[in-house]
Amino acid sequence: MHHLDLVLDDASDRAVRDEWAGLVAADLPSQARHRSASNRPHVTLTTSEGWPAGGALEAALASLDALPLDVSLGPPVLFGRGPYVLARLVVATADLLSLHARVAEALAPLSSDLVRPGRWLPHVTLARRLTAERVEEALAVLGSEPGEVRIVGARHWDSVARLDESLVGP
Repeated sequence: MHHLDLVLDDASDRAVRDEWAGLVAADLPSQARHRSASNRPHVTLTTSEGWPAGGALEAALASLDALPLDVSLGPPVLFGRGPYVLARLVVATADLLSLHARVAEALAPLSSDLVRPGRWLPHVTLARRLTAERVEEALAVLGSEPGEVRIVGARHWDSVARLDESLVGP
């Protein structure tokens, strides 16, 4: 599976990692427990079964000229039917949705309807495998919304080959 992920500036990355650390301090599931070198706060823009070459890749990369983008992290959200994925919503601006649509078109076919324009829900993952019994506790740890963050780069993540390749920015 190939991902095109958006990455945050240093201050925004730290703000998300602080939330990860708060979850760990409360002995809750947290992305901070995931020790892979590729683990970092990010927003997955698209996923696809293959990675393009030539014109399609050039079109996707050209779309990334829209970076940097300032966006807001919103309230927490739960995905799944349990155990849950805990994430922070990213408030979808017109610029972010436009970037997503251009990249999705360039990298089609996408691997899931969930990353198609009109269905995509931008978010930053905070924890996986959160049980229903611990949701209230996790939400209490998170507290208020972290506010504005800056998306400054993009990477290609190949989950099969374990390739983490910077495309733009840090």
